[in-house]
Formats: sequence, structure tokens, C-alpha cells
Amino acid sequence: IMPLLGKFDAVVTDPPYGYKDHGIVRTGGGWSKKYQKDTNINNWDFRPPKSFFDHVMSNSEFQLIWGGNYFTGDLPNNRGFFVWHKKTISENFSMAMAEYAWTNLNVNAKVFHFQPQNSDRKHPTQKPVELMDWCLGFLPNSETILDPFMGSGTTGVACAKLGRKFTGIELDPDYFEIAVQRITKAYEQRDLF
Repeated sequence: IMPLLGKFDAVVTDPPYGYKDHGIVRTGGGWSKKYQKDTNINNWDFRPPKSFFDHVMSNSEFQLIWGGNYFTGDLPNNRGFFVWHKKTISENFSMAMAEYAWTNLNVNAKVFHFQPQNSDRKHPTQKPVELMDWCLGFLPNSETILDPFMGSGTTGVACAKLGRKFTGIELDPDYFEIAVQRITKAYEQRDLF
């Protein structure tokens, strides 16, 4: 569907990393009770092809791609990258202490210190709205934002809070419906922020 949408000012997304392509096997672990439909992440964690990244580069001025460390062969070299430091994750815990985003922004490395959310997650790999607000702050003149891996719509919620135009793509109908509800509510509450 992306080739039908035209150009955007920026793409801000968190694509599936393709863990199994890197020898990492995840089976859902503690997610299994909360995310019944996602008890095996390997059923949907497929790495996007290089053609996806090529399309994103040619159809947006700016790109911010979470998991950029998993796509080093598909993304050009650039000095700018973002780090989400998960403040409450210890070295002994199985979850990553930080996540990385590749960006074509001409900025020095940036670090966002914020604990992972636990109570309001709708998707197993959902990013905090605060993180996406922070990311969009580096794109002050980008009015049209695309997230081709929308999940539960966190990028769209952040766009609504900031008065940006958002387009999201999500293949899973259940997550698409969750995203629509979250984003619609955020646009309705925009004046309250």
C-alpha cells in the first residue's frame, strides 16, 4: 500500500526486527497471558526487505527507524541515532536496557531516559507515547508523518497531541482497530494537552 500513498515529510516507525534472522528466538515469555494472540512473536516478526527501506528513503525527507541496529545492511551510514535508555531495566533482566533508532537527521546522538510502560500497553512491542513525542520534537517542520508498521498507534497518538497529520498502516485487524480508537481519542482530546 505504501507506493500508493505518495510522499511524506517524515517516516517514524518501529518495524519488526526479524529476531530469528539474527539467531534470537523469542517465544512470548511473560507476554503470553496479556497478549494471547501474540504468544509466539516469531509468527509475525518478519524483517522488512531492503526494497521497503529504499522506498521510505525516496518518499520522505526524514526517516526515524527504531531497531536500526538490526537493519545496518539496508540503511546508509549516518551520524545521527537515537537511544531509548529504559531506566528501570537491570543488566540481569532478559529485556534490553536500551533500544536504538537510525535517523537521517543531521544531529549528534541523542538519548531519551524513560522507563518502559507496563499498565497501558496494547501491543507487545509498543513504544511509550512520551518517546514518540520526543522523537517528533526533532522534526518540528514535518507536518505529514507516516508509520508503515503502526501496531497499536503510538506514533499516531503523538502526532495527534502535536497537531500533525498522521497516516498509519497495520496488517493485523485487531491492532488496527486499537490504533484507530487510540488515535481518534487523542485527536478529540488535542485541546486538553
